[in-house]
Amino acid sequence: MLRWKRNLLVLWVGVFFTAASFYMVIPFLPIFLLEIDVHEHTELWAGILFSSAFFAGALSSPFWGRIADKYGRKPMIVRAGFALFIIYTLAAFVTNPYELLILRIMQGLLSGFIPGAIALVGTNTPTERVGYALSMIATASATGGIVGPLLGGVMAELVGNRLAFASAGFIVFLATFLIIFFVKEENFKPSKEKGSVKNDIKIAWSNRPLMLVMLLTIVTSCSILSIEPILPLYIVDLGGTTANASLLAGVVFSLPGIASVLFAPYWGKLADKIGFNRILFIGLLGGGLGTFSQIIFQNIWGFSITRFVFGIFFCAVFPALNGLVVKATAEDFRGRAFGLNQTANQIGGMIGPMLGGFLGGIFPAYSVFILTGVLLLAASAIAYQKDDGLKQMVFKKVMHGKQ
Repeated sequence: MLRWKRNLLVLWVGVFFTAASFYMVIPFLPIFLLEIDVHEHTELWAGILFSSAFFAGALSSPFWGRIADKYGRKPMIVRAGFALFIIYTLAAFVTNPYELLILRIMQGLLSGFIPGAIALVGTNTPTERVGYALSMIATASATGGIVGPLLGGVMAELVGNRLAFASAGFIVFLATFLIIFFVKEENFKPSKEKGSVKNDIKIAWSNRPLMLVMLLTIVTSCSILSIEPILPLYIVDLGGTTANASLLAGVVFSLPGIASVLFAPYWGKLADKIGFNRILFIGLLGGGLGTFSQIIFQNIWGFSITRFVFGIFFCAVFPALNGLVVKATAEDFRGRAFGLNQTANQIGGMIGPMLGGFLGGIFPAYSVFILTGVLLLAASAIAYQKDDGLKQMVFKKVMHGKQ
């Protein structure tokens, strides 16, 4: 087996394990808070715990990107894996929310397993197969996101949330050992440039294609996560009951992930043929229109179908953005570029849920879908403006139609 294919296979398994471990425990944090006797301001504590890791990750990602360019992406994946193992294991022994908050902040500060895997794949895969490889990593994350909540729910029911945390740590531990023994980073040139994160930001600022990718990453991450706080309530409005809202929300949440597993590899292969810019435009346009279409249906079945169709298009977006990071940067700056883009992703992850919860608390729930659709269509317009080849193709078709 070719080295890049073996790396991709092992990293796929590692990313799947890591994503599954995350979703095994994170969705159940509010319930775990009740278990450690947090019965007052539980929702507030849950919000703080969710956002704290995003905030810490936004601060630390550029630093780890700089270290990755100096020492390699594989060491950063291994470092992040062992950090997650320790944090999840310690979480099984917490006795109050303050201890859990400290661990969540540490998780954000020391994270980087999946971004490191993306960076390694992006720099150790033949150029003509980068789109396919990045899409496969996206399917690994999506599959872990589907399996994780189910596995976590079963573990919590059988052995309790504390052992579920410990089990998540053990799963990441296994994933890390797979990376140590079976992944080889061949295409790596250590950066000899001396500088700082501040200097890296200046370099990125002068790189207009990279800055555009980071802007689109913030908008996209913000838009997609803005729906999460209001989805269970919206499902109740569509005809569900409060008793089964969590179950239905879990099923509906999983539909875009299932679509990603099925369709992301095809988008990746197409990106290798027609370019990441065009795939990004198609994904954002389809995602925006798919978001608006979810408002049309006033029953759970129609809504679920449109969520799945939305997932078919939207699963093309993040692999395309990662591919554009590879295209827009020199090899010795790529770790820092992915670190900065991860910061952009974390910023969007912080803003989105707060914005969605705020709007959903003041206006009807469908207003959040309108906002998300507008943001995605605006992002698709930016992607269209960036792709001169796409504009020329559309222009030729229009002129041909006039003739």
